[in-house]
Amino acid sequence: MGRWSRDEIEAAFQRHSQVVVEIGKDWDWSRFADEFTEDATYVEHAFGTLRGRDQIREWIVSTMNSFPGSEMPHFPTSWYSIDTDRGWVFCEYLNRMKDPGDGSIHERPNLSVLKYAGDGLWSYEEDAYNPLNFLPMVREYAQRCKDLGTISADAQAFAKSMNWDLT
Repeated sequence: MGRWSRDEIEAAFQRHSQVVVEIGKDWDWSRFADEFTEDATYVEHAFGTLRGRDQIREWIVSTMNSFPGSEMPHFPTSWYSIDTDRGWVFCEYLNRMKDPGDGSIHERPNLSVLKYAGDGLWSYEEDAYNPLNFLPMVREYAQRCKDLGTISADAQAFAKSMNWDLT
């Protein structure tokens, strides 16, 4: 038997998912770090290992306020599983860009592992995704925005920095 019940872990995960939905609306990404213990570890394969709320907060605010994060407000969960014996949640989030103006969906999956620490907080998260799948999606999104006349200056600058010739 685990330290916490499935109901407690699931309620914490549902609450965490709802906080992310709210953040995607009000864009206060500093709140994301408050989902973790003071000494939490966050492993993000493209950015490295972050230790503690302050590093998590600095990273998430910076990442989500620059393109492509700045145009990625949706992170629906496509599935999750709970290991009650160990307090882990395994899930797939979909990193979804905002609507470019025609209702099309531009997203790629991200596998995440979260370690529950009690009191609705997480002590560990690790995200894994393939940049070779993610970047083509971002390029398609930028191209679609350009086609629709909705491309932002940040998306244009990012495309230029990637040497993408948006036609």
